[in-house]
Amino acid sequence: MQCTSAREAISARLDGEPLGIPARELEAHLAACSRCAAWAESAAVVTRRVRRDPGPRVPDLTAAVLAALPRRPPPDAFRARAVTEVLRVTLFAVGLAQAALGWPTLAFGGGAMPAPMHMTHETGAWNLAAAAAFLAVAAAPRLAAGALPFLGTFAALLTVLTVGDLVAGLVPVDRAVGHLLLLAGVVLVAVMAWRGRRRRTAAAVARDRVVA
Repeated sequence: MQCTSAREAISARLDGEPLGIPARELEAHLAACSRCAAWAESAAVVTRRVRRDPGPRVPDLTAAVLAALPRRPPPDAFRARAVTEVLRVTLFAVGLAQAALGWPTLAFGGGAMPAPMHMTHETGAWNLAAAAAFLAVAAAPRLAAGALPFLGTFAALLTVLTVGDLVAGLVPVDRAVGHLLLLAGVVLVAVMAWRGRRRRTAAAVARDRVVA
């Protein structure tokens, strides 16, 4: 029998558990192995001391811990929540306004802007898609980071093309000004994505400090 198996059986016997091997084999091993016999005696002494001596009393700190907790969130938390709610409401309003601008183009054509009907419908669909993205982020700010690549690319390309068309006289000024609403919505989404990233980073740092 190996000493490891014998010592596992000794530990089990001290704890009142099944030995896992025949008792006579264990006794034969102890009679032949002085090291395991000494280990068994030391383990028996430790076990008796642990069972005889009660552990130190641990005071109940529940009341003290609960009393130390802040009764209300810190002012910074209130300000952060208020800013988030203002951003959400503003983005929701921008989304509704963007939908109001995009729907007539989709339903009734381009108005003063002559274009093939399919191109007009396509433009309206893009505007409504941007409005839907604004409304989705306003309802669930965690979606801001995922929506930003689409909205940012759309807004950047539209800005470059609109400026070029204004210089060339291919688009009325009032039509170009209407795109400012889209840019405002993209800026709001970018701010919400940035704030969400900062919040996640701060939470990760706090977890690392607790673990450390």
